[in-house]
Amino acid sequence: PKNDDQLKDFWRKYLKYETLTRFADELEQQQELGEEGEKKSEEELEAEARKEVLEMFDDWYDRMRKLKRADRLGYFLNAMTSVFDPHTNYFKPIDKENFNIRFSGRLEGIGARLLTDDDYTKVSSIVVGGPAWKGKELEENDIIMKVAQENEEPVDIKGMVINDVVQLIRGDKGTKVTLTVKKGDGTIKDVTIERDIVVIDERFAKSLILDGEKEGEKIGYLYLPSFYADFENEDGRFCAPDVAKELEKLKAAQVDGIILDLRNNGGGSLRDVVKMSGFFIERGPVVQVKSKGKKPEVLKDYNQNVNYDGPLVVMVNSGSASASEILAGAMQDYGRAVIVGSKSTFGKGTVQRFIPLDRTVNGYEEYKPLGDLKLTMQKFYRIDGSSTQQKGVEPDIVLPDSYHYIKTGEREEKYSLAWDEIDPVEYNQNVMKVSNVDDLRKNSEKRIANSEAFQKILENARRYERQENETAYSLNLGTYLKEKEKQDKESELYKNMFKTEVVDGIKNLEVDLPSIHADESKEARNTDWIKSVSKDIYIDETLKIMSDLIKQS
Repeated sequence: PKNDDQLKDFWRKYLKYETLTRFADELEQQQELGEEGEKKSEEELEAEARKEVLEMFDDWYDRMRKLKRADRLGYFLNAMTSVFDPHTNYFKPIDKENFNIRFSGRLEGIGARLLTDDDYTKVSSIVVGGPAWKGKELEENDIIMKVAQENEEPVDIKGMVINDVVQLIRGDKGTKVTLTVKKGDGTIKDVTIERDIVVIDERFAKSLILDGEKEGEKIGYLYLPSFYADFENEDGRFCAPDVAKELEKLKAAQVDGIILDLRNNGGGSLRDVVKMSGFFIERGPVVQVKSKGKKPEVLKDYNQNVNYDGPLVVMVNSGSASASEILAGAMQDYGRAVIVGSKSTFGKGTVQRFIPLDRTVNGYEEYKPLGDLKLTMQKFYRIDGSSTQQKGVEPDIVLPDSYHYIKTGEREEKYSLAWDEIDPVEYNQNVMKVSNVDDLRKNSEKRIANSEAFQKILENARRYERQENETAYSLNLGTYLKEKEKQDKESELYKNMFKTEVVDGIKNLEVDLPSIHADESKEARNTDWIKSVSKDIYIDETLKIMSDLIKQS
């Protein structure tokens, strides 16, 4: 908006649109009730819709009022840093702490996930194996009313922002915290929990055995959600040794090939991805890293040992970024694996470092901790000299998804660094080279062309493209309802695309079963994982590609 009048008109239209969407939903719900349901007039429904919109914005302004100076400073600093590139960011101390937890898969606390529910903090889930889980007193949906440290008065947390609540509950191993909670039946109870190290095992590498396309064919499936690393603790988990263990277990199970799933893996430890790439080749270069105005540094695998020398397929998608792109790019350049997935990976070809601001500023202790600056320091390049920046890694075999016709990834980020290339380095491997990729691609393309499911995915991708290009919405009730009805009918056509089981013969490795059966929650998570794999059409097609690859080997 160029002036106040245009700004007011924008807000008028925006509020009307928000009210219209809720009013339309209320009408639809009333129609679904049928003759027996309680009917409300359109005036009553409109009043409810207006009230919901008002409450939404009241809540939003309430959250804004609760922001502390540190929060506002964080928003301001990030507005400045993001102009340099999308990955240069300021982290408040709590944000850096949360980053470390995601990166390492562990924390010191009670092992409960929290969410904000109006003015209250509610327990959304309990981490299996953590102190809260062991104590059996704190439960999902408990409302936390007060938090007390050892020998201190409890703090009433009603209306407190969730980051502040988290900081009160987290603490050093061995210390105790008492939560005053309201149970589902309305009773109030004090729950004392001794803090301990909490390991979030869903963040770690894990494997399954899948039946291949041919009778008796066994394929190892290795899922890696991130390139995690814990540099803070001596006994911390690192993804490279974890993947090495999974490879050994799969080899012991005598699999005929291995699928490494890096879909939606946003990256992580550069050191670990170099080491992990070396599991599949003899010693050699993996990636080039270059600072501005300096010669590129070639990061190499120096270990002559090869952990796995059989057929390898790497799965990626548009959510595979950074370290995922390093590994996929290296395997593709060496001809060591077939890369399959969406049209290209995310396209993040930059390296960041954390700079603790406390170390850069002398004095001013009353304002510390100041937080950290995550600064883009370098770009990385494939061993063939090309950058993954913006372009990503283009798979050998494309498996269409719902974003097939939409631009995604780094190229869509504001102020992202440009693509470029440098000189290649010499590289070669003699472990196993994929030959006739064109034949593998043609076979897959034929299957996809004849697959009703994949054709439906492509149709849905066209629908997403149309929605992406729609920039104007009618504020006329009649027109809006007609457009909504049309969209709902289209959406219904693609509702059950991934509900059919397509992958058969999924088994856990025998050595993993004692750990899985250790408690009910682990068993439930494992069952859910196997169920999701069984309905994954992309794994199904990857198994077919693997079968073709094994025939070539």
